[in-house]
Order: sequence, then structure tokens, then C-alpha cells
Amino acid sequence: MNTRMDRSRLNIGAYILAPYARTEEHIRDIAAAGVDFIVCMEYDKPALDLFLKYGVGAIVSGILPGWWGGDGHNAGTMAEKNPLEKYEEAARNFIDHPAIWGIDTGDEPSALDFEQYGKIIDLVETRFSRQFAYLNLYPNYASVAQTTGEQRVSQLGTPTYEEYIKRYCEYVPTDYICYDFYMYSASVSGAYENLRIVSDACLRTGRSLWIVLQVNSSRPEEWTSENRLRFQAYSAMAFGAESIIWACYTAGWWHNQVLDSQGNKTEQYEKLKKVNAEIKALGVPYMKYRRVSTHFVGFEGTPYLAGVNQAPLSKLNTGVFFDVCDPDGGSLVVGEMAARCGGSRALFVCAANDPLDKTPSPQRVSFRVGGERLVRVYSSSGYATLERSDGVYTVEIAPSSAVLIVAD
Repeated sequence: MNTRMDRSRLNIGAYILAPYARTEEHIRDIAAAGVDFIVCMEYDKPALDLFLKYGVGAIVSGILPGWWGGDGHNAGTMAEKNPLEKYEEAARNFIDHPAIWGIDTGDEPSALDFEQYGKIIDLVETRFSRQFAYLNLYPNYASVAQTTGEQRVSQLGTPTYEEYIKRYCEYVPTDYICYDFYMYSASVSGAYENLRIVSDACLRTGRSLWIVLQVNSSRPEEWTSENRLRFQAYSAMAFGAESIIWACYTAGWWHNQVLDSQGNKTEQYEKLKKVNAEIKALGVPYMKYRRVSTHFVGFEGTPYLAGVNQAPLSKLNTGVFFDVCDPDGGSLVVGEMAARCGGSRALFVCAANDPLDKTPSPQRVSFRVGGERLVRVYSSSGYATLERSDGVYTVEIAPSSAVLIVAD
């Protein structure tokens, strides 16, 4: 598909840009914060002109009929309420703009509406030559079946979340899977299990993983810390994420957005700017690789794998990297990676001792490498060639951060 989004790089997005934050200064600040695109903004030509000036893309809402799964009461009714004729008419009336990267088709649909969504995605592919169809899915804490006073309501429309994702892959022909998960309003273990399910589905079906994370907070007295931003993003990257989308930039849901309701920067702006810069620096070498598998190393005795359908390892051996672990007994989320071109192998290692940012401290990863290979480590601050001591390489990782270790 000839879309305007450069999919060869790791893209960073943000949800919602309210009208009060569409001045030139605001949009210049979006670009300066390392945000590549905005999701959930209606067609606004003056703002789109500024997006183009500063190299920001838009996934525009309101072009096509909207749809939100909500609490599940409308599950399975999309084809009746939003027939394809409505989408055909909207497509005929569309006025393109070079800053429009994608067309928002809705949010968190039930699996009972996936068949209709498959037709809508096909329509967007046909009628919108330079845009992709954007669709975001439920997380795994959406209800399977919820009893109300009147009926049993299911948000997912399937017996399990794995079946929900499987149905999506069967019916909806996007080349990515995007879902939201708000770790600090749900759980760390739930986030890991969701990443496992979706990343494995992406691997099986040749899709990219996109994820919506939180820069905001569900409680007004709580502000998401820098390390919590890092941990969310780097955990997702250990599972192969290729697009990170933050919620919310301006008022959308919950509290403590990047901008307040008057369009002023909150403390989240500088946090997001700093962390996005780190993600992008590491994202350059990272995107030269693709995920093969992900492992939980050193998690024995921690609460963070409760409900995760994958056993932890004390040490990881991949056939290239051996005895991978934190020599101090800490927890690491390790993505095994293969070069998109050539035979290079890599590990993406996320420091996972302190996901809640309660007692931040550096961690280490140690490992051996089979054969004679050049070993390098990439971090957000650059790269270095590693030397081994008694056959063992050791790398320090900043709290809640990550490194990419490459063996050529």
C-alpha cells in the first residue's frame, strides 16, 4: 500500500488534539516532542496545513461513519446501523490532504462486527489510495460476558481474548494489529499476557504490532513517571512493537494529559519529549530487526507473571546467545530478534525489576556468544563494541530502560 506513513521506522503517535491546541505553536511543540502523528482529530484544513509544515501526520476521524464497541450493547449491529453504502458515500465526498496518513474507522469493536469491518477495510484500501484504515481493538481486560439487569453483554463477542484476536485475523485484512492497554490502570501481568497473545498473532500472520499506552492517569492525584513511560514502551518493543501511541495529548479520557484544558503544557510534556527521543534513538537500529520470540528471564518469585501463559526462564539460550540473565538475579524481558536483511541476530533486553517505578536502580544483563562474532550494544545514548571477560559479556541497563545487543 502506498501510504504516507514511513513504516520502515518506528512511529510514535498520540491520541486526540482538541481545537484549543491547534495553533502553530502547539503543532510545532507536537513535532518537537517526537510525536509523528495524531489520532482522533476531525478534518481541519488550517491545522492539517500546519501538520504538513512540521512533518506531522493525522489519522482523521469523521471522514467515515464512526463506531465504538463501548460496553457491548451494540455488538453485532454494525452492518445494520452502518451499511457499506454510508461508507461509499463518505468516500466519494472525501477531500484529500497530504498530511492525512490514515482514516479512522472506529474503536474497540466486538468480534461480532469483524466481518463487516473486513469489508470496510477493503473499501478504504480501494477508495483511499494514500491512506490506511486505522482500527484499534479492545485489551484483554474487556469483558467476555457481563450480566446487566436486562441481558448478558459481551464486549469481546468471543469466549476468550485469544479467540477475539484470532477472529480479527480471520476477517480483518489490516497489515497490523493495534490495541490499547493501560498498564497502570490494569496490571503488569495483564499487559504481558496481552502482548504475548497479540505479538504471537502478528508473527503467525505477518502483521506489525501497534499499541496504545498511557501518558495520562486514571487518578487525578497520580502523574505517570518517566520510568513508567519507558517501561511501557520498552516492554512493547521487546514483543516487536513498531508503533507506540500515547493517550492522551489533550483532553480525552482520565486525567493529567500532556496539555491541560487551556492548551498549556503539563509536566507530562517534558517527560514525553525526553522518553520519545530515547525511543526514537534506539528505534533506528531496532527497526533493522524483527521479533522472533520473547522470553521472561529471572521472573521466578515475582508477582508479574500471574495469569501469563508462558513459563519464566532462569537463563536464555537462543543458539547464538547463551546463559542470558541478570547476574544479580533480576528480571528481564528479552525479545529475540533476527535481521530483516542478512543473518545478524539480536536481543532486545528490557529491565523489568521495577515496573511500578518504586525503587529504580540499574540492572545488568550478562551472556556468552557462540563462535567468533562482533558484538555491539545499542542504547538511547549511542552504541559501543563489547569486549568479553572470561568469555562473558556484561551490559548495564538504566532503570526501566532497554538495550539492543547485536551479534554479527
